[in-house]
Amino acid sequence: MALPAGRRDALTPHPLRAAVLGELHARPFVPVHTPARIFHMAFIVDRPQALADRAAFAALCAARGQPGPARDAKQHRVAFGGATVRWERHAEFTTYTWELPSEDLTLGGLPFQPSSGSFGPTFCEVPQPGPLLVAIDLQLVTDTSDALPLERLFDRASLARADVEDGLAEIATDFQPDAAGFIRILLRDRGMTADAAGALIQRVLEIETYRTLALLGLPEAQRLAPRVAQMEGRLGALTSTMKNTEGLAENRRLLDELTGLAAELEADAAASLFRFGASRAYEEIVEERLKHIGERPVSGFPTLQQFLARRMQPAMRTCQGIEQRQANLSMKLSSAANLLRTRVDVELEQQNRDLLRSMNERTRMQLRLQQTVEGLSVAAITYYVISIFHYVMEGLHARLEAMGLHVDVGLATAAAVPVVALAIWSFVERVRRGHLRGGGEH
Repeated sequence: MALPAGRRDALTPHPLRAAVLGELHARPFVPVHTPARIFHMAFIVDRPQALADRAAFAALCAARGQPGPARDAKQHRVAFGGATVRWERHAEFTTYTWELPSEDLTLGGLPFQPSSGSFGPTFCEVPQPGPLLVAIDLQLVTDTSDALPLERLFDRASLARADVEDGLAEIATDFQPDAAGFIRILLRDRGMTADAAGALIQRVLEIETYRTLALLGLPEAQRLAPRVAQMEGRLGALTSTMKNTEGLAENRRLLDELTGLAAELEADAAASLFRFGASRAYEEIVEERLKHIGERPVSGFPTLQQFLARRMQPAMRTCQGIEQRQANLSMKLSSAANLLRTRVDVELEQQNRDLLRSMNERTRMQLRLQQTVEGLSVAAITYYVISIFHYVMEGLHARLEAMGLHVDVGLATAAAVPVVALAIWSFVERVRRGHLRGGGEH
């Protein structure tokens, strides 16, 4: 049956709906059966390295007759012979997790045998995507009544132990790399299901991975600490100099130095912004994962949370301290620059006021000079007009005498002087006022 006009047979989804829904299932827990030997590695990669790594892993899957990761997939799990490989893509790193068969230790033997170094050829099947940052050798064993010789496996001085999963498992590690560079983590299974074991293993791997990533901010903080201290000293010296500085040139020089110092600080802050922000985010993930595994202390040993709080928190506080010092220094630089800029503006206004006063005085002098010149010009024009009038009267004197009219040329000339002078002055004044009105209208 045809649908009425304007009706649809399906709803139009949001363009990001699939991505948002898929994010909840991007990294699902995978069941793990006891016993198991798991190697987990994380590599720092940029975008080109990440694309090359995806292509290399897809090629390895194709060579083994297995499907590769989908184009937008963030994780892919594939079985190669007796091993299972899990590939995951993260924001700034890529992880490979190898799950290998392990012997049941109830038959005798020690964990972590053979050594992690003997598995090198297996890990090198895929080209290394970037610098190695995290390497974990985790072994899941069945717990027995016989205590494992942990002092032979771990450094007692840094050994952390805890019961987890409501006592159904125990975790032990010393966070120390072995000869091949792998951090050893031992999980003793006391009755977990495969699903619970898989979830616990993934959380433990994430704790060590994000713990290491969070600590990447510490070298950055240590690198910036001397520079921040130097900038604080320079700011103190500049503000002390400001108290005794006078003159526009000197204040402008100080303002240039403050501006340059602020630019250096902002460049350092911008360069470290991502690293410090990532460290905070990774630290929060570590705390969340530690909360989820539900540690209970083992007598005589610190839990993982206690150990990391004692060793990791000072490093995180160092990063936070440098970031806070940068923020405080930026505020103080801004305040000092604004104060100095205000002083420069005031001095510029003072100079402008003095300049305007000088211009007004010069204009006043020009006006007086102009008035003097106008007075002289009236006198000069009057002189020339009277001279002409005198010559005219002398020329007419004889004819007027012949006509019987006696005219005293000197007296007539003298009488004409005030009349001519007044007429010329009136004309000049009229012209000047006309110019003034014209200038005002313009």
